[in-house]
Amino acid sequence: MRDVILHVYDVRNSGYDKTNNTILQINKIFKDGIGLGGIFHTDVQVYGDEEWSFGFCEQGSGVFSCPSTQNPMYKYRESINLGKTSFSIFKVNQILRELSREWPGHSYDLLAKNCNTAEDWACKSFQVIAVPL
Repeated sequence: MRDVILHVYDVRNSGYDKTNNTILQINKIFKDGIGLGGIFHTDVQVYGDEEWSFGFCEQGSGVFSCPSTQNPMYKYRESINLGKTSFSIFKVNQILRELSREWPGHSYDLLAKNCNTAEDWACKSFQVIAVPL
């Protein structure tokens, strides 16, 4: 069994300081204050020191990897253990290749097809088994 880790980042790459500060305030009120929601980017990690995510690009796959907790486009917030998968590294890599083929960067949609929906798809494909706290 292998841990499936979700890395959560504050979104603050809008290019506008006012928008970035507004997003940080929303996260502070909703996530930090009342423990509900916010505006976040997520990456998933299963094997190795890389995490995987999905984002917009005009051509090619929107699936990309980066070193764990080091996504340069966002500010790292926290890691959450989602559970475990019994899949081998070979099977996990096969699923990630499938994700890369099925999720082109131009299909990114802020509300309907984003990093969070991609991570949900990946975790379902990994057949993550929740581990009691």
